[in-house]
Amino acid sequence: MALLDYLIGQRKKKSANVAKDRLQILLAHERSERNTPDYLPKMREEILAVISKYVDIDQDKLQISVDEADGFEVLELNLVLPENH
Repeated sequence: MALLDYLIGQRKKKSANVAKDRLQILLAHERSERNTPDYLPKMREEILAVISKYVDIDQDKLQISVDEADGFEVLELNLVLPENH
C-alpha cells in the first residue's frame, strides 16, 4: 500500500507544480498587458490593414509591444511574412 500512496502522492505533486507554473505564466501575461498603452489595439488594427493591402498575412502572427530602453519607449513590431510574398 505504501508504494501506491507514494505513486499517488507523486502524481498530485506533479499536478500541483504544473498548475503553479501555469498560474505564474498567466499572472506574468496579465501584468505585461496592464502596462500597455491604450492606443496599441487600434494601432495594431491599422498596421494590419496597411500591410494586408500588399501581403496576405495571418493576423495572429503580428505582435506589437512597447518596452523601455535607456529612458526611451521602444515600439517593437514582429510579423511573420508568408514565404511567397
